[in-house]
Amino acid sequence: MPPSRPRRSGPVRAEFALIKLLQAQVRRSDPQVIRGIGDDTAVIRTSASEWTLMTTDLLADGVHFDPATSSFEDIGYRAAIANLSDIAAMGGTPRFMLVAIAIPPTGSTNQIQRLYRGMMQAVRPYRVSLIGGDTSASTQGLFVSITLTGTVKPHRVLLRSGAQVGDHLYVTGTLGDSHAGLGLLRTPAGRGSNTLRPTHARFLLRRHHRPSARIAEGQWLIRHGLSGAAIDLSDGLTGDLTHLCEESRVGAELFPAALPLSPACRAYATSRGLDAVDIALQGGEDYELLFTVPAAQQGRFERLAACTDFRFTCIGRITSRRSGLRLRTEQGTTHPLVVTSYEHFLRPC
Repeated sequence: MPPSRPRRSGPVRAEFALIKLLQAQVRRSDPQVIRGIGDDTAVIRTSASEWTLMTTDLLADGVHFDPATSSFEDIGYRAAIANLSDIAAMGGTPRFMLVAIAIPPTGSTNQIQRLYRGMMQAVRPYRVSLIGGDTSASTQGLFVSITLTGTVKPHRVLLRSGAQVGDHLYVTGTLGDSHAGLGLLRTPAGRGSNTLRPTHARFLLRRHHRPSARIAEGQWLIRHGLSGAAIDLSDGLTGDLTHLCEESRVGAELFPAALPLSPACRAYATSRGLDAVDIALQGGEDYELLFTVPAAQQGRFERLAACTDFRFTCIGRITSRRSGLRLRTEQGTTHPLVVTSYEHFLRPC
């Protein structure tokens, strides 16, 4: 019998389709792996008293950042925050960090030192230790890959798969600020910051360059046993809500009028003739937490949340899977939610 002909293979067209393909190809079998591909971090049973979280993120010049508009300190800071935010979404405590970089011919020692300075500024509040990594040359641009570990108590971890019909959807902080900050960087008017009040422009640029990881909020949810599922908002609200619903096998309704928007984001949208709600739905890299609260726990959640400095906003509810993803207006009508979040290979940054 002649050998079978290899399948024709074209270029990669969709990031998440590729991930699902690889997930099916390398299904886990190790009983110590509690959660592998498909969540914000892997979860590994390492002892009777502690589980280990592991996550990694790769940032590429021209895809995730532009050295012409971001300092090397800011690039390093955002690279670390992307990983810290994954740990936050699991309710974990970050512990150890590995960093691998590929340096272009134009790279200097000073630039790399500044890059690492930014990383350490991001992780220092959490006492994360940098324990190693790798360096290489790059023929095209700077590449930064960070692997971060964390810990949780056994069975006290937030997963994307824990949402149930009837749960309320909450989000931390405000949405759309990072995307608005990126918009300022990408236009000549934005670089001059002359279309917004300076305080608004500075706020949005800082939210883009120096986002926050919601470590404390994730740990608070775990400590009080208040959340059924969680995910960090890196790809955009609509896209990340889709991931959470797929893992939990549910649908969802969002209340657009309830989305938390900063005055700066609203002002940016007005200045550009844009809808601030669309920015909140579509913009990525806010690194806020999207999480569910069971209906029976909502009263307790609201009472406890009122005693904190955290900002939590109810923006929707979990519905049946067959209902899909929908937007509910203040008048009570619903229509399908258009999922428009960032996905690699489909469009440039």
